Amino acid sequence: GRAIANTRVYILGEGNQVQPEGVAGELCVAGRGLARGYLNKEDETAKRFVADPFVPGERMYRTGDLVKWTGGGIEYIGRIDQQVKVRGYRIELSEIEVQLAQLSEVQDAAVTAVKDKGGNTAIAAYV
Repeated sequence: GRAIANTRVYILGEGNQVQPEGVAGELCVAGRGLARGYLNKEDETAKRFVADPFVPGERMYRTGDLVKWTGGGIEYIGRIDQQVKVRGYRIELSEIEVQLAQLSEVQDAAVTAVKDKGGNTAIAAYV
């Protein structure tokens, strides 16, 4: 796809370096359409909504999406973190692992996203 009106998109690699066409990096969004942050999640807001290194005084949003520029626009590759989307909800798999590991009966936990026979995403936890 392409950026919507009043937004800028960057595909950034290590050290906020703009990635050339065909090289994967994190999708970052900036501009007038940018949200203020996450409601009641100051730590997450500070982590994801950062200073725009290309426009002084403005912010950009680090999406966590791994993408690359192609001749036709932006191609989605996957996530750089453990976030998955299940039935329209964004889920951090590591947060589930932390909660499971706090149970006295659990020695170790691993959580992953799996596809069922219909192609729908589900979460599988292994303890």
